[in-house]
Amino acid sequence: GALSMWGDRMWHFAISVFLIELYGRNLLLTAVFGLVVAGSVLLLGALIGDWVDRNPRNKVAHASLFIQNISVTICSIVLMLVFLYKQRIEQIWDGWLTVVCYTVVIVLADVANLASTALTIAIQRDWIVVITGYNRGHLAGMNATMRRIDQVTNILAPLAVGQVMTLASNVVGCGFILGWNLVSLIVEFFFLSRVYRIVPALSIKPPVEDEDEDEDQAQAYLQRMERRTSQGMNSSILNLKEITNLPLCFRRFRWLVSTCKDGWRAYYRQPVFLAGMGLAFLYTTVLGFDCITTGYAYTQGISGSLLSLLMGVSAITGLMGTVMFTRLRKTYGLVNTGIISSCLHLGCLLLCVCSVFAPGSPMDLSLLVPSITPNSSTELGGMTSQRQKHTYPLRGGSNQPLLPDRSSIHWTNNTVLFDNVPSGTAPESYISIILLFLGVITARIGLWSFDLTVTQLLQENICESERGVVNGVQSSMNYLMDLLHFIMVISAPQPQHFGILVIISVLFITTGHTMYFFYAHKAKRKLRLDT
Repeated sequence: GALSMWGDRMWHFAISVFLIELYGRNLLLTAVFGLVVAGSVLLLGALIGDWVDRNPRNKVAHASLFIQNISVTICSIVLMLVFLYKQRIEQIWDGWLTVVCYTVVIVLADVANLASTALTIAIQRDWIVVITGYNRGHLAGMNATMRRIDQVTNILAPLAVGQVMTLASNVVGCGFILGWNLVSLIVEFFFLSRVYRIVPALSIKPPVEDEDEDEDQAQAYLQRMERRTSQGMNSSILNLKEITNLPLCFRRFRWLVSTCKDGWRAYYRQPVFLAGMGLAFLYTTVLGFDCITTGYAYTQGISGSLLSLLMGVSAITGLMGTVMFTRLRKTYGLVNTGIISSCLHLGCLLLCVCSVFAPGSPMDLSLLVPSITPNSSTELGGMTSQRQKHTYPLRGGSNQPLLPDRSSIHWTNNTVLFDNVPSGTAPESYISIILLFLGVITARIGLWSFDLTVTQLLQENICESERGVVNGVQSSMNYLMDLLHFIMVISAPQPQHFGILVIISVLFITTGHTMYFFYAHKAKRKLRLDT
């Protein structure tokens, strides 16, 4: 798990920096990559989960691991060639070869992300449950341990590859990632095989009806129906024949659509449906240590060194959330742990809402009013109040959005994008930005505790035969709400709009926790009726 997470975090950081460097430090390729990744998981999440359910655990894990690492390796080779011969490539086919290279890089990176999604569903949603012997206490401890590893690698992995890229070059950075993935592939393959042999229960999986079996059943049913043709049932038989006589490609397409539909239905039927939806709603937010919030901090005069320190503190609070989860679950039970975590999360986020109206906040609702005359923008600029003087312009023009990618770019490469912030200039008041980061950092305690609660609820309450497809749909829902987050930032890109995004984010998060409260009420009511 540590090797896999380290590679994922390192690659997600590096690919975003590489795309920015390739496109002249413009955010277009990064935004396209973020939307492609989110859209592909949204569309294919149920199919990935169904594939995980239908195949043996060792084959799923090994295939996902192989596809992920090989895709990253090939993508790194392509990036090295583009960086080394960029000027020559731009002269071939009137520059269209460059577009082909960008497309290949984004497609390979997206394939790697899809394989990573499959591996995460297989290991963290299925293998762990079996390895712990369905013991709830051991399962909670294992989930918390995996999340702690994720929190630590989220900080250290980007720093490691970032130092290589800074001290050497982007080409050396690509080579470092290439070598890491080849070595990691061998080691992870060995570890997965070893665990599979140690735990015999992993080789036992409930049978899932195969597509070929479905076709055989359809043919048998057709034969039975043909015996009744003399009894006046010709019309239904003809319809069934039309279905079975379709070309293979159309039958495959019908099967894919049917699998997606069945996956979403299975997700909706789960008793923990509201809890899963509540977790998905938490993805529509700008209140996290991603590039959006750090980009906004740069416009408010916060330095990169201070942001790195704040990220370290946020990692510590995230670890505190995992510790709190294990203790609360042991004392109050899993459902009550989610309620306590929700209340703590919402309570801390109230500080972010207060920051919108605190001294030093750049929020200016007048910018949302469409301009009537061509000179209206300059008039608005002249009427800007005194408290917005510390809002610094970003490179590339004032209409450039705050970074639209959610989680791939971290603070390390924001220094590249926001290196024109005036140095030595202090804002009128730091109260707003202090309240914002105080709320974001402290909220991570409740956030990660709540995330672990819903994760374990999904693990405990989903039957083994549907575990993959339901978690695949859950990933799709997460990315769907993440797409709304993209749309929010693109619609209101200015630092003066950030306060509005904060309020909308808190409303989405409140809605998500409300869904969980409804689930908790139903679960407790059912428990009372059963007893």
